[in-house]
Amino acid sequence: MDWRQFVMDLDSLNPDTVEGIFIRLGAASVTLSDAGDNPVLEPAPGETPLWSHTRITGMFPGDTDMDAFRKGLLGALGVAELPDHHIEDLADRAWEREWLKDFGSMRFGERLWICPTGSDVVEDEAVVVHLDPGLAFGTGTHPTTALCLEWLDGIDLAGKTLLDYGCGSGILAIAALSLGSASATAMDIDPQAVIATRQNAADNGVAENLLVCGSPGEIEGKFDVVVANILAGPLVQFADSITSTLASHGMLALSGVLCEQANEVMAAYDPWIEFEKPAFREQDGQTWSRLTGLRRSRH
Repeated sequence: MDWRQFVMDLDSLNPDTVEGIFIRLGAASVTLSDAGDNPVLEPAPGETPLWSHTRITGMFPGDTDMDAFRKGLLGALGVAELPDHHIEDLADRAWEREWLKDFGSMRFGERLWICPTGSDVVEDEAVVVHLDPGLAFGTGTHPTTALCLEWLDGIDLAGKTLLDYGCGSGILAIAALSLGSASATAMDIDPQAVIATRQNAADNGVAENLLVCGSPGEIEGKFDVVVANILAGPLVQFADSITSTLASHGMLALSGVLCEQANEVMAAYDPWIEFEKPAFREQDGQTWSRLTGLRRSRH
C-alpha cells in the first residue's frame, strides 16, 4: 500500500490540538519531531516539554484527497493560512522502521553497542542496547550522548547504583544496567521521555531494576554514579540539586555542554566535585564537552 505524508511546522500551534485534528481527519499515524535541528530536547523543570520549533508529520493512505485534508485542517484550526508545510508521496515500505535509515548500529567504547530495535551485533563481548527513541532525545547519534555512553562503557558499574538526570529516551540508564549496574533511576520532566524510557527499558529486559520518575522531587536516595546530559543552563541552575543525589566519593558526568561553557559549569560544581580533564567531541562546527569527576570527601 502506498502512502502520502503531510509535514507541517507547528509554529505557535498547540501540538496536542493539531495531533488530534490530524487523527480526526484520517491520519493513520502522527509523529512530532524537531523542526529546528536542535538535537538536545531538555527543557528545564516547569518549561514546556517540547522543542521550540516542532514539526508534525501525518501518514495517510495513498488515495487520500490532500486538498480536502488541507481545507479541513484550515477549518478546524480556524486560520486563514497554514504554517510552512509540504506533501510527500511515499512508496510502500515498513514505515514503522523507516527511521532506521538515519539510525544504524553504533559502538561506544569497547563493549557497548546501541542498535535499532530488530537489529543485532554478532560479537562475543558485545553489550547490546536496543532502542526506539520515540519523541525523546537520545539515540547516541549526538556527541553529548556518545560521550556519556563511552564514559559508562569505560568505568566499573558492577553493583553500583546510577541516576540518569534528564533521561530522554532512557539510553544512559538502560546502558548502565546492561553494563552491570545493580539498579538505576531515570528522571525526566517530559512525559514523552518517561513513556519512551519505560518502553525501552521493557524492550531491553531491565525494567525491573529501573525506577522512572517524572520530576526531581521523586528521586530518592543517593547514587554511586550520576549522569546529567542536559544543557549548560539547567546544569548550572540545578548544581546543588544534582550533587545532592551523589553518594560520598560518587562519580559524576555532565554533558550537553559546549566547549566554551565548560569552565562556567565546572565552577558551579567546584564546591562538591573534583573534576578530571574534560573530554571533547566536534560535530557540525560545534565542540561539545563531557565533564567528569568525583565527589569531594569533605562533602
